This record gives sequence, structure tokens and C-alpha cells, in this order.
Amino acid sequence: MRLERVQAALKELGVEYQYSENDGCGGIEFTRRGLAYHIWEYPAPERGAASNVRTWGRMEDYEGDYEAALLEVLRDWRPPAPDR
Repeated sequence: MRLERVQAALKELGVEYQYSENDGCGGIEFTRRGLAYHIWEYPAPERGAASNVRTWGRMEDYEGDYEAALLEVLRDWRPPAPDR
């Protein structure tokens, strides 16, 4: 399993997601506040991830410690307010 820290952060936020793995690369798809988000790893030698978590509608590449960079974005998210 890949992207384990990102999956843990999404669980902490209470975000339901779908995880898939293909050719050793993880993928996560989820919906939050009606918007569809994606995190897709790409393979070595340039191992990294592409995602729209920072700016919905625009994919960005994350390289190096890409999981830590994605976690920084997710840490800024706040859980949605409970329904009353």
C-alpha cells in the first residue's frame, strides 16, 4: 500500500476516499464539499505525485518528499462543520 500518510490524514479529516494501486503507484480519489479531488503517484525514476488538492481544477506536480508536501496542504483543511 502506498500514500499511507495521506490516507491517514484523510481518515483524520473524516474524508471518505477510494484507493487504488496500479504498477506500484498509488491513487486516491475523493469528494469534499462537492468537489472531486485526485492524488496520483507517478513511477520512478521521477517518482512523485500529481494532485489538485491545493487548487481544485488544476493539477500540480509534487516531487521529492511529495507525501510530506501533500500533507502540508491537507493540514490546512478543516473538517466540515457538523450538520445541525
